[in-house]
Amino acid sequence: MSDSSPLPPVRLRPEAELARDALSTPLLSRAVRLARWAGPGTRVDAGGGLVEEQLPDAAEVLGLTGEDAAAEASEAWRTALDAGLVEVTDAEDGDGGDTAGEGDGTVTAGEDLALLTDGSPQDVLGIWLAALEAVLADAAVPDLDDLVDALDDGGEVDFSQLDWDPEGEAAFLDGVLGNLYLLTANEEGPGDGPVPLPALAASMIVPGDLGEPTNDMLEQVSDAMMRLDDQFRLLEPIGLVVYQPVDEALMADPNEEPAVPVDETDVSRYGMVRLTPLGVYGLRVRLTEAGFTAPAVGELADKGADALLDGSAGYGPLAARAETEQWLARREPVAAAGELLAAARGSDPGAPLRRLRCQQALSLVGAQAEPAVREVLDDPELGGLARVWLTELGAADVPAPSEDLVFWLTVDTIAAQLAAEGNSEELQALVEGLAQQHSGFFAAAWRVGHPATADVLEAMGRLHPDKRIAKEARKAAFKARSQQGG
Repeated sequence: MSDSSPLPPVRLRPEAELARDALSTPLLSRAVRLARWAGPGTRVDAGGGLVEEQLPDAAEVLGLTGEDAAAEASEAWRTALDAGLVEVTDAEDGDGGDTAGEGDGTVTAGEDLALLTDGSPQDVLGIWLAALEAVLADAAVPDLDDLVDALDDGGEVDFSQLDWDPEGEAAFLDGVLGNLYLLTANEEGPGDGPVPLPALAASMIVPGDLGEPTNDMLEQVSDAMMRLDDQFRLLEPIGLVVYQPVDEALMADPNEEPAVPVDETDVSRYGMVRLTPLGVYGLRVRLTEAGFTAPAVGELADKGADALLDGSAGYGPLAARAETEQWLARREPVAAAGELLAAARGSDPGAPLRRLRCQQALSLVGAQAEPAVREVLDDPELGGLARVWLTELGAADVPAPSEDLVFWLTVDTIAAQLAAEGNSEELQALVEGLAQQHSGFFAAAWRVGHPATADVLEAMGRLHPDKRIAKEARKAAFKARSQQGG
């Protein structure tokens, strides 16, 4: 992903609902229970973690049983520390205590603990985000047994023995989560549905324009899948994702990693993951803090029509409609229509798409917009839009457009479609239809006084499958550019 271009907009749940989701996540809810259980008598080590003797009591408080109970209790305590729910003061190395490494720190309730009951939804989400950052940092660390084995005589980790790059591993996980966010937000993606783990791993390794991945790439994808399997197992309890792990039957041989699936029918056995609504919120915050433009539907509702039309220009049709509906809900119909039409004027490169978005917005206003639309029938930039809109409405007494206006509107419409969709199949069909219906189209079109005329004619030359007609379009584009002085 590039932080220079905006990501697709996401639809966020209300903050109160997200805060309730955060409090109910397994890891944070356990951390809260331990924070309320702890007190001055709670014994911790020099790093602030619970001493081994305290873990059975902590596990009992959490209702945990089994061989992993102590580890899960320790993880919940660490989350309480990282999220500011408990504080450990004066924790120093013990001098002769019964437990190796045990400190004499005093445990008190953290300032943030009270915010979970007395604070705002934003306060709760802030605590959850702090816990999420700690879990993400843990997820980027390899197995602790490998760390212990790699300790050198000085007590420091020898990263060369681990074959582990801390910054690279964190960046890889961030990239995977960014791609998962992009797939979730994109209208052509799975939306709320799960993403196969092999596809997510491949998105980081196999170039998108590569026809057939190499064997080396497939091995890298397989390795990445196993890393992600471990990481998503850690990220699920904090509520970031819903994860269906890799089928253990595929890993029967501990010395052999599962191959990348080739049959779509069994792809779910290789892991499936999707972001939760809370996860979408959390990743959007992280992406925004990292410098990405990550819009959310509804954030333009209190801004002017110019911000709405420009801001939603790159949105998919569903997101643009949802954004516009929220904007219109706050305004009186006639005034809103007038504001939209005023914002749609302009000769800059973004103006054609603004006019297209304006026309779509006016269709949501309905017949109440008619007075405002009729006022711009004589406007050189909006008159064509007004006639089209009134005709679609079924209004009476719609004046016929002049030939010049028809050509201007045609160029404006194609320019808007190019900006919205690029060289789409729908646009190609439009181009073919225009050339077929108007035999002298290119002979007249190059004279149209629209800033985008040359660009539109060049695009028509690229899109039309008939070589003769495509050549006519390119010649017309050359004439138009010469007329414009460029």
